[in-house]
Amino acid sequence: MNTMVGAVGVPVVLVGLGFTSAGIAAGSYAAGMMSSVAIANGGAVAAGSTVAVLQAAALAVFAAPVVLATVGFTSFGIAAGSIAAGMMSTAAVANGGAVAAGTTVAVLQAAGAAGLSAAASAGVAGVGATIGCITANLI
Repeated sequence: MNTMVGAVGVPVVLVGLGFTSAGIAAGSYAAGMMSSVAIANGGAVAAGSTVAVLQAAALAVFAAPVVLATVGFTSFGIAAGSIAAGMMSTAAVANGGAVAAGTTVAVLQAAGAAGLSAAASAGVAGVGATIGCITANLI
């Protein structure tokens, strides 16, 4: 039960704080955080800071459905000629003509068709935050 509450809560909390897909919402708690961090750092928000990581997590949650559709995992099925179609073809050939349930292609198509579950949204937020931290450390 606690895991489910956490999974549902992560995207909701991020947006509630003001970390949105369009950036930090004006007048929000996130805007206050960003302002404080910028003042403390001479006018800039450092890559890898808490504000930057939370914004990366929020962007990842909202970008995932767009990315899925862009590569061909859509609500109408796998788009012909897309990257997803190539993945499906490869998976089907490897499995004797069918795409097995639970495979990467099947999971991505389910997400593309129905949207991300609460748990998947939380996972994507975590991946986005992780990528934000790794990127900041490489810069």
